[in-house]
Amino acid sequence: MFLLLPFDSLIVSLLGISLTVLFTLLLVFIVVPAVFGVSFGIRKFYMNTLLKVFAWATLRMERGAKEKNHQLYKPYTNGIIAKDPTSLEEEIKEIRRSGSSKALDAAPEFELSDIFYFCRKGMETIMDDEVTKRFSAEELESWNLLSRTNYNFHYISLRLTVLWGLGVLVRYCFLLPLRIALAFTGISLLVAGTTVVGYLPNGRFKEFLSKHVHLMCYRICVRALTAIITYHDRKNRPRNGGICVANHTSPIDVIILASDGYYAMVGQVHGGLMGVIQRAMVKACPHVWFERSEVKDRHLVAKRLTEHVQDKSKLPILIFPEGTCINNTSVMMFKKGSFEIGATVYPVAIKYDPQFGDAFWNSSKYGMVTYLLRMMTSWAIVCSVWYLPPMTREAEEDAVQFANRVKSAIARKGGLVDLLWDGGLKREKVKDTFKEEQQKLYSKMIVGNHEDRSRS
Repeated sequence: MFLLLPFDSLIVSLLGISLTVLFTLLLVFIVVPAVFGVSFGIRKFYMNTLLKVFAWATLRMERGAKEKNHQLYKPYTNGIIAKDPTSLEEEIKEIRRSGSSKALDAAPEFELSDIFYFCRKGMETIMDDEVTKRFSAEELESWNLLSRTNYNFHYISLRLTVLWGLGVLVRYCFLLPLRIALAFTGISLLVAGTTVVGYLPNGRFKEFLSKHVHLMCYRICVRALTAIITYHDRKNRPRNGGICVANHTSPIDVIILASDGYYAMVGQVHGGLMGVIQRAMVKACPHVWFERSEVKDRHLVAKRLTEHVQDKSKLPILIFPEGTCINNTSVMMFKKGSFEIGATVYPVAIKYDPQFGDAFWNSSKYGMVTYLLRMMTSWAIVCSVWYLPPMTREAEEDAVQFANRVKSAIARKGGLVDLLWDGGLKREKVKDTFKEEQQKLYSKMIVGNHEDRSRS
């Protein structure tokens, strides 16, 4: 029989007490508040403390740089230098004015100088690419004590180096294990809870349990990221029979929205752990999953979505019409499929605060596991969510115009740049339709001028 020495017994006892205390704290301060949707204000206190530490670190950097006569390097932002919007015809006329003393009315239908407009536009596009910069991390002008967002700032002084080292210990030795435990708890409860609810007969009781199981588990997952979310205009939250559309920065956008509302998800059927979660969820709630072979069939997808929204008892569908993640600075072209089916659209704007952690997922650079590790070793995920009033397609609008109107509303509310480019350009070549559009504009200008002179 194996006997423990007194010292070994003491260690085992202390370990057991520590684990008991830890699980009790998790239950009292995280799981129970998640069940009832309340908060003790711990995360906001944590955020305010971080802001004070960041402010002190910034002042220390400025002082250290001043003492050593070093100029702090501040990276370029990902914003666009604003230009007054002008049409193709106006810009070409300006080039003709500067290159010729002849009256503009006497100008020929085509001038060699017109070529310079397209050459200049091509050079501007290369130098200031509006698309590519939307798929790189949003740089900060101040340091948030994360090595991934600094430019050797932690070498300015010994105090900053020590503070940065303490931050690494806190994030990797305390926050990371805690967050992994919470994520495992939330996912396990989601799979177990939805599986059990799935065996209940359809009815109000099953719907009630399914809603609260989903909300509870998503709120636990939100706490696993130390996410601090501010929801605005909750009176506009999506309702049954509608479609919720939002700008897309990260895979965690789903968790951010689902922790405050009950949605039907849309997506492709996956294998592995994600497949287990999907099969469990669909037992308790009418989510819309597509097989890989069905995803490319636009008519089938539209048919399934139309059938769902026509049933006013079913949950609102959550869709990210950009189809890819954008870096929290802009909104890119919305795919028109969600706007063709005639349902009420509930726009939602999501804006993250990058000074606590970069939520953008650069899928061409990081895999999902690496990305989640970066999220769980950030200080926190802080964001604001705005629910906009519901919008419907007007009589004279087509699906593309309706999608652009919704996109513009989301961009204005979230303080994002409204871009017409397709986010799919990060993986594909420019479509011929974009080139043809410029050619048509120029042709229209030439033909228009010819017709006007003919009439006169």
